[in-house]
Amino acid sequence: MADTRAGTAGDTTSPVSGYPMPRDNRCPFHPPAGVRRLTAEEPVSKVRIWDGSTPWFITRHADHRALLTDPRGSIDESRPGFPHMTRGRAETAKATPKLITNTDAPEHTRLRRMVNLPFTVKKVEALRPAIQKITDDQIDAMLAGPDPADLVTALGLPVPTLVISELLGVPYADHEFFHHNSTVALRHDSSAEQAGNAGGALFGYLDGLIEQKMTTPADDMLSELAARVQAGEMTRAEAATMGVAVLIAGHETSASMIPLGTLALLQHPGQLAVLRDTEDPKVVAAAVEELLRYLTIVHTGVRRIATEDIEVGGQVIRAGDGIVFDLSAANWDAGMFPEPERLDLSRAARQHVAFGYGPHQCLGQSLARVELQVVYSTLYRRVPTLRLAVPFEEIEFAFEGIAYGLRSLPVTW
Repeated sequence: MADTRAGTAGDTTSPVSGYPMPRDNRCPFHPPAGVRRLTAEEPVSKVRIWDGSTPWFITRHADHRALLTDPRGSIDESRPGFPHMTRGRAETAKATPKLITNTDAPEHTRLRRMVNLPFTVKKVEALRPAIQKITDDQIDAMLAGPDPADLVTALGLPVPTLVISELLGVPYADHEFFHHNSTVALRHDSSAEQAGNAGGALFGYLDGLIEQKMTTPADDMLSELAARVQAGEMTRAEAATMGVAVLIAGHETSASMIPLGTLALLQHPGQLAVLRDTEDPKVVAAAVEELLRYLTIVHTGVRRIATEDIEVGGQVIRAGDGIVFDLSAANWDAGMFPEPERLDLSRAARQHVAFGYGPHQCLGQSLARVELQVVYSTLYRRVPTLRLAVPFEEIEFAFEGIAYGLRSLPVTW
């Protein structure tokens, strides 16, 4: 999808591609060819999104790290001209309470401080034994069940869902309800009504749990939010909406990464052997960073709007212009990561931007890292003969959401 609308002021010849761009089915892990071309040839360009607007498109790693820390780039989705991911997001933006995902400093700083503690490295590391037990239990159940098994439902979804349910204080028994509604809320093909209804269902669910925690608190995040509401530090709507955001983010991305990472490693058996044969936590940690870089599952970009003119890469982004940062482009920028198409678990990949960058970097990144470290270091050691049960070409990818994933991953052993 392209037309001849100007890419820069006064330029009437530069084509503007539609975004997100489709991937090549033969190389589904690779960013779209058009994205990689822009990274190499026109790293500050424009793309056309669903509503016909043409925000700026930033692809190079250095520009991501510079602009995502620039206070002139606002994440406030209620600003006119903000380049929303979907129609549903656009239509609900003005009614969405203030969150860490739609506010700038100082409001963002205040809200993030209220929810940061459970996700600090120290707190998350304390969860490692519990995550290990959850992982072992799920692998036990998989091995005791039918062969072949679907790794998405056997391990990918249950592990992060059980972890975030415990951390938040959400009953795991309700996981089908909140997984279904979070999927609908995030899908690009959901209508505004569908997305709104799904978001409303999740909001009502979390609001009810917070009400319960006000009278019967426990050692969980929702109880902490309930206490802040009672202390007048945040509104109940803020607390419930924050709970929705954490619940969605806390299981969706890791649920995608576990089977995707496994599929990528099964296609690179030499790299899989590195994880299977090591007991060195540093090797495991480095492998997780490279898989995060290589896969970069958030495939629809992160969005900002300029509040002042910003000069970058020889272009001037004017105040009021939308900006889209393609994370996979930055993580496959050959200037930062030589031979980016090569999966190399020994690569020093910690500077990737798979979790974004700057003050709005993913709140749950430490939790995701530990979950992936535990799963990847356990699964291939415990099931050394793990292999695909169908040809790679039959694996069906899902690209409808903010993060891409697999519909299923049939495996045998």
